[in-house]
Amino acid sequence: MIIVFGIPLLMIVARSLTDPSPANYLAVIQDPVYRASLWRTIEIAAMVTVLTAIVGYPVAYVMARSGRLMSTFLLAVLMVSFWTSLLVRTFAWQAILNNTGIVNTFLLDLGVIQEPLPLARNLFAVFIGMVHILMPYAILATWASLRSIRPEVEQAAQSLGAHPLKVFLRITLPLSLPGVAAGAVLVFVLALGFYITPALLGGPQDSLISQSIVLQVQQYLHPGLASAMSVALVLLVMIVFFIATKFVGLGKILGVAGTMEESR
Repeated sequence: MIIVFGIPLLMIVARSLTDPSPANYLAVIQDPVYRASLWRTIEIAAMVTVLTAIVGYPVAYVMARSGRLMSTFLLAVLMVSFWTSLLVRTFAWQAILNNTGIVNTFLLDLGVIQEPLPLARNLFAVFIGMVHILMPYAILATWASLRSIRPEVEQAAQSLGAHPLKVFLRITLPLSLPGVAAGAVLVFVLALGFYITPALLGGPQDSLISQSIVLQVQQYLHPGLASAMSVALVLLVMIVFFIATKFVGLGKILGVAGTMEESR
């Protein structure tokens, strides 16, 4: 871990302070383009997090409460999506959302629209692609939390006359919220550093922070400024992670809560 992650990170920090000077961080703070891309990144990450939690919860609930056959089938479908290359899934959304893609071609053939809808090369496409790619993290975390709820708890509430909807709202949902929160933290942190999907599906006017960092290195030839931007992004992720561990717990976020409890 030190060789693969620690040393490169220290090199980036050193580069941000010495190429040409620590003034790189002042430039990061004062640069309106960087501030706009950072704020846009946080907004997209937050929206993606909320939608993955809302859409992923019903899927996780069905996986946790269905029979073995249905649960295995849904888990297999989820894992196939999870194991498919991120690049392949992003290119698939290009084929779906482009002006000559599946959606626009279908609507044009039906006569619903007269010209292609602007579904690609914008934040809408980035949003859709990121939700699809990050959804498995939210589902798996929520599924693990739902599976840890003993069926006897829900059965006891029903035996006392509680309606199934009330059982879900008063017992199942509150007990599963730590898993939902853990999945949300994972999705949000991963969304902050996304590069390939925004680069392929987004437009040049809607660049996220990862794209701004790449531009500083490849186009503007400012590796020191790019390093400072990278350090600022890492610090933001660490702050989010630190706050989340205070409310959710490190074990829940990493999916090893049971193991940590046993070790105690």
